[in-house]
Amino acid sequence: MLTFFTTAKPFEAHSAIIQRNALKSWRLLHEDLEVIVFGDEEGTAEVCAEFGFRHEPHVERHESGMKYINYIFERAQGIARYDYLCYSNCDIVFTSDFWRAFEKVRVRIQRPSLLIGKRWDADITEEICFSRLGWEVELKTLAFEKGRQRQFEIDYFLFTKGLLRNIPPLLNGRIYWDYWLVWKAGSSGAAVIDGSCAVPAVHQNHGYGYHPGGQTGVFEDELSLWNLELAAKGKHLRTFEDATHEQRGAAFESAA
Repeated sequence: MLTFFTTAKPFEAHSAIIQRNALKSWRLLHEDLEVIVFGDEEGTAEVCAEFGFRHEPHVERHESGMKYINYIFERAQGIARYDYLCYSNCDIVFTSDFWRAFEKVRVRIQRPSLLIGKRWDADITEEICFSRLGWEVELKTLAFEKGRQRQFEIDYFLFTKGLLRNIPPLLNGRIYWDYWLVWKAGSSGAAVIDGSCAVPAVHQNHGYGYHPGGQTGVFEDELSLWNLELAAKGKHLRTFEDATHEQRGAAFESAA
């Protein structure tokens, strides 16, 4: 029914904990789910073998080592078993609310579509016990009461196969590429759905020590400017405000 795909950081220290949490939560969404993990970072092959996921070790990269979004999305759509795909950053935990939102999109939106949503930041430092009854309620309570909802970042993209193609060589791990994908879907005439009210996507907070400039460097360095240049210097960028629909419970409302 659905193919998830992602790329990960090395599975070490805190990154290993939060990435394993995310991948485990995806595996629990539905028995008819495919997951593809791109990249040869440390521990990736072992985690894919443990969870029964497909591992694609090869990824085309910029000279900086950053991964090209166009390669990941094109390859995923070429090998996916299913007609719907979801790219998610590998630190996002989903609950069963995500699957219900997907089912509604699949059944009720009768044209190519893209579902996106705002994330909830939460401090999570330990492995989530998914076998414990009530873990979803506990996670959402943590996010809603002690976390915060980000207003601009887009960390997942659930879309109809074939919709997000002909992507320029945008770089993962920097900003702007997410907004370009929203522009691409909207300019193709697809339904762009803001699922923020339906999907409590929980982002597990992490540091930015991998960049010498920290979080500011990630947002403002020459690689982010590379992405901005490829997005027609900002003309080909869209956000949640440009969604055509909003999913609220069982209903889809026009965002016009």
